[in-house]
Amino acid sequence: MTINNAVNFMAGSVVTLGLALAHFNGTIDITNTSWLWLSAFVGLNLMQMAITGFCPAKFIFKLLGLKDTKG
Repeated sequence: MTINNAVNFMAGSVVTLGLALAHFNGTIDITNTSWLWLSAFVGLNLMQMAITGFCPAKFIFKLLGLKDTKG
């Protein structure tokens, strides 16, 4: 795992853990539809990208014609 992947995994873990702790503490109710689902999606997507190397946002931007910095 590279440093970049480790940072992405850590960021995703912290976002997801923060949501889980807030839910179990009774601060938020994740069973109701809210913008908190966006945070959960981003956190889980960061962890998924760190493990698999696939980033849906990068794929979409590539389809839209943006260039990769690596060439």
